[in-house]
This record gives sequence, structure tokens and C-alpha cells, in this order.
Amino acid sequence: MAAPLPRPPVALSIAGSDPSGGAGVQADLKTFSALGAYGTCVITALTAQSTRGVTHVHEVPVDVVRAQVETLVADVRIDVVKVGMLASAALVETVDALLASGPLAATPVVLDPVMVSTSGSRLLSPDAVDAVRALLPRADVITPNVPEAGVLLDEPPAESAAELPEQAAALRALGARRVLLKGGHLDGTESVDVWHDERGTSELRGPRIATTATHGTGCTLSSAVAALRPRHDDWLPAVREARGWLTEALRHGESLDVGSGAGPVHHFHEQPRWRT
Repeated sequence: MAAPLPRPPVALSIAGSDPSGGAGVQADLKTFSALGAYGTCVITALTAQSTRGVTHVHEVPVDVVRAQVETLVADVRIDVVKVGMLASAALVETVDALLASGPLAATPVVLDPVMVSTSGSRLLSPDAVDAVRALLPRADVITPNVPEAGVLLDEPPAESAAELPEQAAALRALGARRVLLKGGHLDGTESVDVWHDERGTSELRGPRIATTATHGTGCTLSSAVAALRPRHDDWLPAVREARGWLTEALRHGESLDVGSGAGPVHHFHEQPRWRT
């Protein structure tokens, strides 16, 4: 008889839904599966969107979000949480409270402070920014991109990679424990992200992939970090592995040929049956 398979880590995505499958909860679940985690989800918002943009957002009532979480964690042990689109101050505050007590209080949390989609559609109410700032200390890692960092810091977004370390440190000063500041919006031949924690700052460099398949990149990276954390002794090795995996997902994204706008990355690029 074959030996039983080891139990996979169970990851929870608390985020919005993307019907096109490239971002949000759908991207998170694909990422969890691709990286060996069992995915669960709580939906905070229903969006009408495609690879070309978002046309409508319907926020899930806060009592329904609360019920989803409470019902799930009463039955399923969660090893790591990824938080994405929260849409409104009320939803941010509800999730903050759910993470503060009960079964999720000691669970590692990756927070992707989703504010604007890849296509430029706003996904967070302007009056919710202060609530997101208050949520930062609840997360073990936050993963803002350059524009999101500017909003959180209430200052112009970085224009070069040289500005990223200072902004990452400023985000940690707001209460974030660890910061992965993503530099994908910046120009250059390399992709440069900055990691900042209690031990200091590290530059994370890699090849910049020339592709139109960038839909859901931020969602995918944050969920990859979450999925991989239970398999590592610390956060930075999980981040490094997640970045390498995402680079290949970007490299193979156009082969999916999904949509006429910014297509999705290829979450299952490592699976033989998906190779062309």
C-alpha cells in the first residue's frame, strides 16, 4: 500500500471575485493549487470584469462576510490567510475584527492592499484608505505596489527603484511588520522589488518579462507567498520562491490566449498537461 500523502497546508483567500478568472479569489485558488496548498475562500465583493476592465462592483454585506468566515473556521483549520480586495471601510473593519480574535488570531496573514486593478479600475472606496492603514499591523506581510504605497503614505508614488527602500521603511513605520514593496510599475530592464523587515532592507531583482499577460499579477504574488510560507522557516525564502514562480507564470501567460485586454498569468505553467 502506498504511503499516505502528507497533509497540504490550508490557505484562505478573503477577497473579491473576478469572473474572468485572472485575479481575485479565482487567481488565489489557482495559485494555492499550483503551489500545493488546499484553497478555501471568503468572497467580499462581486465584480463585473474582464481582461479589459471592471464595469461594476457589488459589495457583499458585512454580515454575510462575517458568516462566511465564522462558518468556515468553526470546521476547517486554516494555516495561512491572504487578504485581498475589501472595497469599503466597513468591509476592512469587519475583516480586521475577524483576524483579531478567534481561530484566525494566531494565523499568518498576507495583506495585499488592493486599490486599483491592472486595467486602472478603482477597487477601494477613497474613504476606506484610513481603515486599510489601521489594518496594516494585523498582517505579517503587506504587498503593496508602487501606486498603493503612495496612497498609503499620502505622498507621490516612487518614480525609480532608488526610492523604494525609503518608502518600504515608511510603510513599516505605519505599523506593518514586514513589507514587500513591488516595483513592477517602474520602468527598467529588471524587475525590482524591496523587502523590509526588522532586520533591514533587501533588494529582490529578477528579469522583467515583456508580456501583455499581467492581469492579476499582484493577487497571484501575494497568494503565492501565502501558499509557500508554511513550507519555509521564514518569510523571505517564501517571497523569493514566489517571485521566481511568478516570473515563469508571466513568461507563459500569453500562451493561454484569454481575452483581448491584459490577459492572465499562467498559474499552471509547471503542469505538463498545460504545456503547448
